[in-house]
Amino acid sequence: MSEWPSTRARQVLAALLRTGWRVKRTSGSHRTLSREQWPDFVFAFHDGEEIGPRMLARIGKRTGLQPADL
Repeated sequence: MSEWPSTRARQVLAALLRTGWRVKRTSGSHRTLSREQWPDFVFAFHDGEEIGPRMLARIGKRTGLQPADL
């Protein structure tokens, strides 16, 4: 069982913004996020979309997000 819960995209984006990421630019539902000392990350989800545990683990690996941050 994964430690990541299924979560709505808007909650994941809010958690990323709380942990120091900022929106660099937006094109439709694609948001390019940036953070010092990290490569840019493209967050390409609609706000109401459900993100599953496997995708959240991938996002966490690329952004440093932890399950406790949600």
